[in-house]
Amino acid sequence: MYRGDMSSLTPTARVILGMLALGARTGYDIKRAIDLSTRFFWGASYGQIYPELHRLAERGLVEAEPDPKGGRRRTVYSLTAAGEKALRSWLRDDSSFLFETRDEGVLKLFFGDLLKRDDVVANLRSKQAWCERSLELFRGIEPDARTGFFEDDQLYPYVSLLYGIELLEWMHDWCGRTAERIARGELPPPPA
Repeated sequence: MYRGDMSSLTPTARVILGMLALGARTGYDIKRAIDLSTRFFWGASYGQIYPELHRLAERGLVEAEPDPKGGRRRTVYSLTAAGEKALRSWLRDDSSFLFETRDEGVLKLFFGDLLKRDDVVANLRSKQAWCERSLELFRGIEPDARTGFFEDDQLYPYVSLLYGIELLEWMHDWCGRTAERIARGELPPPPA
């Protein structure tokens, strides 16, 4: 039985509880919802989701019920009252804002001193092109995000998507400006 606060649960557990609250019912549903929404800022793999679902069930935060379909083993999950309480507690907790970004383009930029200037510029241009492709994808899912992934009354997945679009627009522009400045020799600034 769950006896702690949400900080004792993993970020993956929090995403799972949220997806169940939004209407996902199976591990597959959770993964699909993550892939269409939060993976752009908080991803999870099947290898994380299924073990976490079992831990959440052991803690009494979700209930698991076998629901075979077409000869396949399948389990549907639902939030318990304790799971809903834990999720709402975390959502209202104004002290937990873990910020973690995994951006390989920024990692390559960080190690740019190991490359020639033209290679750094090329990496920034590649990152800029990636932003363009991602913006196309985000704008393509924008109409569906307005109606929600599971129900018709979900506004905040759409608002989160707008955050992503605006962030990608900024990243796209920043990569272009920075690549130009590096190409012209304006960056990095000369040593003092």
